Amino acid sequence: MQTFQQQQCQNNPCLIDLGELKSPLQHLNSWQLSSDKQRLYKTFNFKDYYQTTAFINAATYIAHQQDHHPNIHFSYQRCTIEYSTHSAGGLTMNDFICAARIDNLNI
Repeated sequence: MQTFQQQQCQNNPCLIDLGELKSPLQHLNSWQLSSDKQRLYKTFNFKDYYQTTAFINAATYIAHQQDHHPNIHFSYQRCTIEYSTHSAGGLTMNDFICAARIDNLNI
């Protein structure tokens, strides 16, 4: 079985069964589910604004490669990445694939 990092996002992804959410989440590094289980998110902390914006640039490159774009909220030393597949109305494998690729940035 391929890891999330080895997979590619799909054009018409299906929602993940809410009962299956624990399994994919175990393969990510400290990502959390929103209370409504509709979003996957993680907050990253950095030394300064330069490191924060460099990380955001790397994350947006992943989003562009996979054609799957997160919500990004940031300030001087902090960035929160939030994934949800808006067209599907919740979480899909695309969200987990992109989260795993961001984990792989080795920040």
